[in-house]
Amino acid sequence: MKANPIGLYVHLPFCKRKCNYCDFCSYTDISSEVRRKYIERLKAEIYEYSKKGISADTVFFGGGTPSLLTPSEIGEILSALRDSFDISPCAEFTLEANPGTVTEESLRGYFEAGINRLSFGLQSIHENELKILGRIHSFEDFLSSYEAARRVGCNNISIDLMYGLPEQTVSSFEETLRAVISLAPEHISVYGLILEEGTPLFAKQKELALPSEDDECDMYELAAKLLCDVGYSHYEISNYARCSFECKHNLKYWRAEEYLGFGVAAHSYFEGARIYNPDSIEAYLSGEEHLVSELPSREEYAFEYAMLRLRLKEGLSLGEYEELFGAPFRYGREAKLCELSKLGLIKMDKDRLSLTDQGFYVSNSILSELL
Repeated sequence: MKANPIGLYVHLPFCKRKCNYCDFCSYTDISSEVRRKYIERLKAEIYEYSKKGISADTVFFGGGTPSLLTPSEIGEILSALRDSFDISPCAEFTLEANPGTVTEESLRGYFEAGINRLSFGLQSIHENELKILGRIHSFEDFLSSYEAARRVGCNNISIDLMYGLPEQTVSSFEETLRAVISLAPEHISVYGLILEEGTPLFAKQKELALPSEDDECDMYELAAKLLCDVGYSHYEISNYARCSFECKHNLKYWRAEEYLGFGVAAHSYFEGARIYNPDSIEAYLSGEEHLVSELPSREEYAFEYAMLRLRLKEGLSLGEYEELFGAPFRYGREAKLCELSKLGLIKMDKDRLSLTDQGFYVSNSILSELL
């Protein structure tokens, strides 16, 4: 039986400036020589799979800021992927882009190379909130980039927003939501700010005017209400989409399906193993070997499988879980499931267990109790 198509992730770690909340693997002030070496190393890594006969149906360029690469450079990498994998003609090709780093000309070049989905990191429409985050763009820059993407024919655009920001209020967040809704993108991601250790915002968190927990909860619930009211499906804890515009690549992660990651600090889940690339660009460019670890124990995998599936609106199939792990998910959890159901945090529908919208917001505590 032919294996299901996998997802392909390409990490492009270049940034003009690192945001104040970002702990991703990214670099600023990279020379053109190092950038060229990185692209060549990426292609060499991709070609390692060229004789394995692997099929794929999603490609995701993440970062960093992938839109700092030229259409020609993105095209080079796409050519290597097409040479090495049997990529579906209906595949989803996503490029993350920062507003202000693209032009109508560059966007047209990306689409001619094969990109068919854009993910713009807007975060907020308010200048004070963007400044605190260390973003390099204004709302006007975003609008210019968004409109240019529509002009070149992009009909699959995702916009990233954040809540829980310093100086943000429920009212200012609502203004951001309504401004984005008016643009009618196909997909919207809404993430809560996390103060990651080692970031500038973490270092000065005591000085920040952060919203209260109640306000953060109100922001989350407001996003769910406003977006669902205008036709978006709340298909994952932090993600909303028009019908058929869910991010197919990210769904592979949440459904515990296989994917290969290329580039510095990229991860893969393939053929029963977790594969981790070196997390420094020097080590990656030197060709340092991947770290490979076997899959976790059956108990650990059951935990991960349930945790990921419960992030999705579709939830966990109890029949599939029992078939995979040999025991009913309900076993030993009956009282807790009953309690959570009475609180309106979960719902049981025939063979399926899922979180409600209210349950999504407190998913971490629910999952810790269930798993």
